[in-house]
Amino acid sequence: MQNFKYPKAEKLKKKDEITLLFEKGKWKNSGNLRIIILKNHPDPLTENVKLGVSVSKRYFKKAVHRNRIKRLLRECYRLNKELFKEYFGEKTTAMLFWVSPELPEKFQNVEAQFIKLCQSQKKA
Repeated sequence: MQNFKYPKAEKLKKKDEITLLFEKGKWKNSGNLRIIILKNHPDPLTENVKLGVSVSKRYFKKAVHRNRIKRLLRECYRLNKELFKEYFGEKTTAMLFWVSPELPEKFQNVEAQFIKLCQSQKKA
């Protein structure tokens, strides 16, 4: 059975991990999604995938809207975790961003962009 959980161990929260990610990570885009990834770093701070999500306050002034989009992004990752690991690897630190000023209409649209983003990454 597939593991559809998003436990605390997989959440990107530590400031030093985020700083390292922004210093040495690579950016990828797909539609309204943007991701920064740090794969197989020689000094990894994690044993498994760590993912964070972010939505700009510039585009969405109301916290309700930001939180909705963050919920959708986390759900995309949670349901497609195996696909993410297949394309980006097991020891990956990443952060997902929503870069459009428009609210997504449906979860399926966000999920399709997430899958496209994963598949745009070549297998290593």
